[in-house]
Amino acid sequence: MGLFGATALGVGAIVGGGILALSGVAFATAGPSAMIAFALNGGIALITAASFAELARRFPESGGIYTYAKKVLSIEVAFVVGWVVWFASIVAGVLYALGFGAFAAEGLARLSLVFGGPDFSGSIASVRTLTCLAAILLYAVALVRRTTGGGNAATVGKVVVFTVLILGGVWAWAGRSGAELIGRLQPFMTDGVGGIARAMGYTFIALQGFDLIAAVGGEVKDPGRTLPRAMYLSLGIALVIYLPLLFLMATVGAPPEGITGAAIANPEALVAEAAERYMGVPGYWLVIGAGVLSMLSALQANLIGASRVAFAMARDRTLPRPLGRLREGPGTPAVAVSITSGLVAFVALVIGDVGAAGAASSLIFLVSFAIVHWAALLASHRSVDEAVRPLPFVGAALCLGLATFQAFAVPEAGGVVALWLCIGIVLYLTLFASGARLADVTAEAVDPDLARLRGRSPLVLVPIANPDSAGGLVDVAATLRTPGVGRVLLLSVVRRSPDGSAAAALDTAKRVLGQSLERSLERALVTETLFTMARDPWAEIVRVARGHGCETVLVGMPDLTGEDAGRRLEGLWSRLDTDIVILRAPAGWRIHEATRLLVPTAGGREHSHLRARVLASLSRSAELSVTFMRTVPPDAQPDAVRRYERELRALARDEAGGAYEVVVDSTERPADAIVRRAEEADLVILGMQRMGRRRALGRLTTAIATESDVPLLLIGRRPGRHLETPWGQLR
Repeated sequence: MGLFGATALGVGAIVGGGILALSGVAFATAGPSAMIAFALNGGIALITAASFAELARRFPESGGIYTYAKKVLSIEVAFVVGWVVWFASIVAGVLYALGFGAFAAEGLARLSLVFGGPDFSGSIASVRTLTCLAAILLYAVALVRRTTGGGNAATVGKVVVFTVLILGGVWAWAGRSGAELIGRLQPFMTDGVGGIARAMGYTFIALQGFDLIAAVGGEVKDPGRTLPRAMYLSLGIALVIYLPLLFLMATVGAPPEGITGAAIANPEALVAEAAERYMGVPGYWLVIGAGVLSMLSALQANLIGASRVAFAMARDRTLPRPLGRLREGPGTPAVAVSITSGLVAFVALVIGDVGAAGAASSLIFLVSFAIVHWAALLASHRSVDEAVRPLPFVGAALCLGLATFQAFAVPEAGGVVALWLCIGIVLYLTLFASGARLADVTAEAVDPDLARLRGRSPLVLVPIANPDSAGGLVDVAATLRTPGVGRVLLLSVVRRSPDGSAAAALDTAKRVLGQSLERSLERALVTETLFTMARDPWAEIVRVARGHGCETVLVGMPDLTGEDAGRRLEGLWSRLDTDIVILRAPAGWRIHEATRLLVPTAGGREHSHLRARVLASLSRSAELSVTFMRTVPPDAQPDAVRRYERELRALARDEAGGAYEVVVDSTERPADAIVRRAEEADLVILGMQRMGRRRALGRLTTAIATESDVPLLLIGRRPGRHLETPWGQLR
């Protein structure tokens, strides 16, 4: 979409439906001062659009609020935001679909009487339901077939209709006494400032829709420039239509006694009655036409926005994967569109009274907009080249204030929001958490801005004692380091001897760190260095890791043929509150030369989080060929083998982040099969399994390490966090 298409999407979502449905409520609540309520809401919306524009320039992707929360906050917060925004857009779609059904049914009933047809006023509810479902179905089919859903005719048409209504009001004004018309605005504030505040809370949803432009940012040409302009233009067009129309309704469209009484008597039909007063029957039909076009275009815009939120969430595995598929040819998210449209139709059929749901939609959008201001503030704060602007503070305070008012004014709204949120949290914890966090750790490992925007600066600690392993350890540390903000700390522990002599140890430490710094300069890696002195180097590594809040400890592999080395490694792992990576590689080895990777696994997910992070880090410097391998006993039944292969394929799909293959080998001795496969690989990545106190790393790990000469990475997840799921470890 270009500027016209993106602006038309916003105008289609904003203009018409809200003012036609809610202006009567606003005038009944605040009298003629409802115009001020709409204007103030417009100011809040423009401030919010400024934060949206800032984030849209930074992240020109589909997903809108969900994407911004994921970038700046966390995947959990992003899921909550995406889940409720998806629901709010679904409910908004329900309201506009039902609104279209109501306007279409009323218009058809009157036309039938005018032309002498049957009176079906008794079955108008059925006609409303059928037309509502027909509109949802037609737009769903159109949005599956093409991105914009069949053009912007409805949006252009309703803008023309509203323009005619305004021009008709101006013509009527010119033929009457200005003093008399101004007198109809008295009393201007029927319920004081409190009435204006209540009217603002009821009607803010009438200006929602510009955010949908951000939700389709990935489908917009030149998004950094187009998205902000489209948001400002759509809001400006809406306000240029709303404010003059409200003024004309309160003057030439009001009865002599004023607009307030008419609004209280019949708020739903207030706009049609006002238009009929100053334009006659044609005015009534213009409002019916504007209502039909407004509801259709708003329905289309909300279906587009909601489906793109679902699509973005599915790509991050916070919703089922099929919702993230694109249809071949037009490239539309057909599954997301179909599921979203189906939910809109279901809610429209099942829920008879959508008033509470509509209020919940307004409440959710206000809270979501406050989160957008927060995200914009954090993004500016975490960007060293930009000053923090005060506008997001003001916008967040105003949005939260209106949301608080809405929660107290319509308590049912809070109940609806709480119910939907509980459903989402249960689904996330039981179905999506593991995959979502794996996708998130992969994204953070390859995106140089993600960790910085989230305010993280993870540290990799590299204790180095052997000069021969220094180069390889620095290479791996540079790869594991989170791009952009990750830090590497090189540690040399000088062992204190009983007689106090440390000269030889100091010479070795200087040589080790010298070679490490030389390799760091080759990799353009800025490292920190630390000399310490201790009698027990292993205990010192634990102390430094805890004191510096390290995320990962990377060490060289000692000789595993002796029991003492294995026990020391196990002791180190059990005492660390970090991930651990152990490297065994020949001198002069370079990790960027490792493109064929072998990943043996027993099928469990104990190390999934760390393994996904390592694979994603390696993929930054080379195109990888990754083979996931599992061994099974020779007597395993074919059904069991197929089940193991499905499980391994699911694990590889979650962890690889790119191309992969899976292999299931039948063997009596797994170590032999893995060693044979390793001969065709450049690097083996193996998760460490604790096998009790006597055998620190287990027979399989020791056998692979001692029988194979291929470079080897042993990885161990931090204790107590073996699998990133709320209920703990799942093997």
